[in-house]
This record gives sequence, C-alpha cells and structure tokens, in this order.
Amino acid sequence: MPLFALICRDKPGHLHIRTENRPAHVEWLKAGGNVQFAGPLIEDGEMRGSLVVVEADDLAAAKKWAAADPYAAAGLFASAEVIEWKKVIG
Repeated sequence: MPLFALICRDKPGHLHIRTENRPAHVEWLKAGGNVQFAGPLIEDGEMRGSLVVVEADDLAAAKKWAAADPYAAAGLFASAEVIEWKKVIG
C-alpha cells in the first residue's frame, strides 16, 4: 500500500489550540491503524507543526483521512500538504 506524508504548519500563536486538542489528535492517530510514524515539528523549542506518514489506497484517501484530524477540525493549521512518500532507509 502506498505511503503518504502529511506535512502541516501551525498558525502562528496557536500553541494553545495544539495543546488543547493533542489528546484527541493522538487517540485519532492510534485508532486509524494506518499510521507509520508521527510527531510534532519543533521550532525554537516549541511544537509548531506535524509530520505524519500513513498508508492509504491513494492520494484522495490520504487527503480525506488528513481532513478528519482533530487538529484540522480545530483550525490549527496554516498549511497542510499531503504528498506520496517512498520509504528508502529505515
């Protein structure tokens, strides 16, 4: 099954939205069964985005999955990109 990277950047000044919605986001990641790895992007020692790699049937399915993220529903992201990704090392 193809892999897709979800690369998101938070809106400036929205760390409180991230921390308030983090438990729901983490549970959502665990529940899907399709997450290969995930974690926050760190800038200046602060969480300011997300990188998630998931398995999905195709790009449309990956985008649909990404749109259901509790962070996305809370309006956290200034930008979100979903792109096919190929694992080479690791």
